[in-house]
This record gives sequence, structure tokens and C-alpha cells, in this order.
Amino acid sequence: MSSESTAGAASPLAGFTIAITAARRSDELAALLVRRGARVRSAAAIAMVPLADDTALRMVTDALIDEPPQLLIATTGIGFRGWIEAAEGWGQADALLAALAGARVISRGPKATGALRAAGLQEEWSPASESSAEVLAHLSDGDLDARRVAVQLHGAIEAWDPNPGFLSGLRERGAQVIGVPVYRWEQPADTGAFDELIGEIAAGGVDAVTFTSAPAVASMLLRASEIGVSDALLAALRGPVISYCVGPVTAAPLLAAGVDPVVPERMRLGALARLVSEDLPARRPELRVAGHRVGIRAAAVVVDGQVREVSGSGLVILRALAARPGDVVSRSDLLELLPVGGTDPHAVEVAVGRLRTALGAREIIGTVVKRGYRLAMD
Repeated sequence: MSSESTAGAASPLAGFTIAITAARRSDELAALLVRRGARVRSAAAIAMVPLADDTALRMVTDALIDEPPQLLIATTGIGFRGWIEAAEGWGQADALLAALAGARVISRGPKATGALRAAGLQEEWSPASESSAEVLAHLSDGDLDARRVAVQLHGAIEAWDPNPGFLSGLRERGAQVIGVPVYRWEQPADTGAFDELIGEIAAGGVDAVTFTSAPAVASMLLRASEIGVSDALLAALRGPVISYCVGPVTAAPLLAAGVDPVVPERMRLGALARLVSEDLPARRPELRVAGHRVGIRAAAVVVDGQVREVSGSGLVILRALAARPGDVVSRSDLLELLPVGGTDPHAVEVAVGRLRTALGAREIIGTVVKRGYRLAMD
């Protein structure tokens, strides 16, 4: 099962349930969100497959040592470090770095820059957007025509291309492109926890989902299709479940699927956590009801800052009343919404009674005799 963490009633994310799909640093992101009061559901969407023993990577490395590139483009920090570590395992690290030392070096972002400098290489330029498209726009035809260009490839999953048009754009402008396949992504070996998390998101059981890599997005969309919940997942991501992505590259597969995610200005975990804590409560404002502040979340209710555990039936009723604040909703309408259904109006009375008890403030839900129930709006 996917892991779950919670931190009482701390604001501003009190009562919110947030799904985490990260394979790396998931504990760090979870801690940042829990510290702000969130409940966290976590399951890795991807597993990284290192290629240190892969013959393709070894062959490419040997080829670049024999015939060094004139231009090196590093796309990710973990990928470039993995390449050097693999070369160390083969006893070829010094020869590889010597071959790369004579090349012009471009870094796609600060993490790749850090890995390059740690290896003793100095980048000449890095795009502010951290995008491959800006790298391609920066390079002139003179930089590329008949030039041998080594590109440390970004991890991909199945047939998904994380940087569509980048390699082909280099080739179209005359470059001899040598792709360096340092690592790739695949779905986790144990898909049970991942499937459970996908189902929970598709059912609207979480308030938000966070993504820290584009392969994780691609993996979730692919797996949802495989288990038959693709339509439900996309409907949830386009509706009640808010998607938060660490950067525009991560957001790209969601945008292609018709989902509009929220992205922080800075592509860092801390910035992502801050964005969630500021943006999500603004999208789910509290109601003023009978002198109380009531926040309705995906899996809980917050009353005056205190998280209240409410049953599934109670949440269904409360959402129906909140959809028409202050208006009367008939017993028959509420009965149709209850998970069990049926024709006995008494089921609604029982559910409302339990809901009032769970909220700790019975006056929040008013009874209109012979008609139904309403939120006692201030």
C-alpha cells in the first residue's frame, strides 16, 4: 500500500490530502508538506534503471573517447554524474573527461551545471528557463553545422520523448548528434501501491497531486490507461484534483493531455511545497457557517482549524449542501447521492445525525421541517 503521513491540524494545509509521485526525495517533499499540516499519500510512479553495465552506454563512451565531441550538452545532474560514475567503474573516467575537456559545454540547468563543475568541466552558457527549446534557439547554424555534438540524454519512459524535437532539431541544422543514454525510467516493479494511488486520485480522494519529473507524469497516464481508469483520472485532474508540477518540463505531458497544472516560479522542491501551501487553500476557501469556519476537503472537514474525520456518506451530504450554500436540499435529493442509495428517507436522517456529531457543531447543518437540510450560512 502507498504510505501516508499526517501532522494534526497545523495550517495552512490542515485536512488536505496530497498525493506524491516522486521516486527520489519523496520523503523530503512529504516532510515539507506535512510540516504545513497536510496528509500525504505517496507511491513512486517510476523506477530509475541505471545503465552502468549497459553495452550501449559503454560503446558511446568509447566512441567519444576515440573521437571527442566539439560540443557537449548536459541535460540533468543525476544523468551526467551517473555517466561519470559508470566510466569510473570501467576505469575510463580520466580518458572520458580528457575527451570532453576540449569541447564547448552547455548546461540545461543548475543541477546539470553542478555536476559538470564537480567533474572539472566549465559550462559556457545555461538557459534561464532550463528548457531544451531555449538551448536549441541559442545555438547558431555555425555552432552546429558539421559539428560532433554529444547530448547526455534525459531519462524517458517507453515511447515518451521528454524533449520532442530537440535531437531532430540539432540534426536538421547539420550536427552529428551522439546521444548518451545514461539512464532510463520504467514503471515500478511493484505496481500495487501505484495502482492504489491512481485509483484514489481518479476517485477524487485527494485534493492535489504533485509531480517532480515528466517521466512520473507519463508513467501515471500510461498506467491509468492499462488499468482502465484513464478517463476517470483525467476528469479528476481537470476538475477537483489540482496538479502541481516542479517545472514546465514536468508539466508538459499533462498539458498535452488537456490538464492545466500549477508550476512554481523556481524549479525546486521547497518552492513547490510553498506553492501548494499558498495556492491550494485559496482554491478551497472556507465557508462561514453558524459562526464557524468550515473547510471541506477531499477526505476530511476542518472546523475552526480542527480536522474532523467524516465518513464518506457525510462528505457526500456536506458537499451537496455546500454546492448550494444556504439553500434547502431535499431528503430525496440527498438520498440519491448516498453511496448505499435506497428509498428509506431515514437513511438520510441517520447520515446527517452522524455528520453533525463528527463536525462537533450540530448547528452547522440546519433542518427545514418537511423539506430537507441546509447549511446555516452566516
